Amino acid sequence: MTSRASPEWVPGERLTRQRPPEPEPPEDAPTIGVLALQGNVLEHLRALREAGARAVRVRRPADVEGLDGLVIPGGESTTIGRLLDLAGLSEPLQGLVAAGLPAFGTCAGMILLSDSLDQERPQPLLGGLHVVTRRNAFGRQLESFETDLDVTGLDGGPLHAVFIRAPWVQRAGDDVEVLAEVDGHPVLVRQGYLLAAAFHPELTDDRRLHRAFVTLVRQARDARRVAADAAGERPG
Repeated sequence: MTSRASPEWVPGERLTRQRPPEPEPPEDAPTIGVLALQGNVLEHLRALREAGARAVRVRRPADVEGLDGLVIPGGESTTIGRLLDLAGLSEPLQGLVAAGLPAFGTCAGMILLSDSLDQERPQPLLGGLHVVTRRNAFGRQLESFETDLDVTGLDGGPLHAVFIRAPWVQRAGDDVEVLAEVDGHPVLVRQGYLLAAAFHPELTDDRRLHRAFVTLVRQARDARRVAADAAGERPG
């Protein structure tokens, strides 16, 4: 009798029956949740683990307890927005992001982190990132493309990026740092502990962006601990 494949296999690996070993997280690894309602969940889980984090799925409000950071994956932003409401996750995640929880949104995740969209039709958003984003800005599925990006502050040369029905930032607040552009349009931005990419870093083997986010999460966690110690409180 053939055993069932592990649910951690990402697309394509079941056919080859080749799966890279799971790294053991370091003792002080931050716990980062991946919103697991729709989209590239398994790819982000693996990328975060390879980047030195303890990665867990977030499907319901109880799953947000103890998180040091959150990844919102690519997928279909309107679908994810509706599922957030159905799962009772919209308000808890909005509150956590507003309170300073580090978050990394990719493609649809960038859309969901945005404060508003360049469109008349409303859709559910988590907000927090002071940008106006345009959905499907580069075109539909047939206009998907790959390119190399020069990313401010990222060592190791250009970053290969996969754009699938990708958004771009139409307008950004003064506190938003543009880290990469395509044809003059921001596609990678940072605001404090929030990071957003219009592309899919989880679909390549380059883990530099995930490692940068893990570093950002560690910095936020350390800052909370210092603040708690100064206040004479036990850090959460």
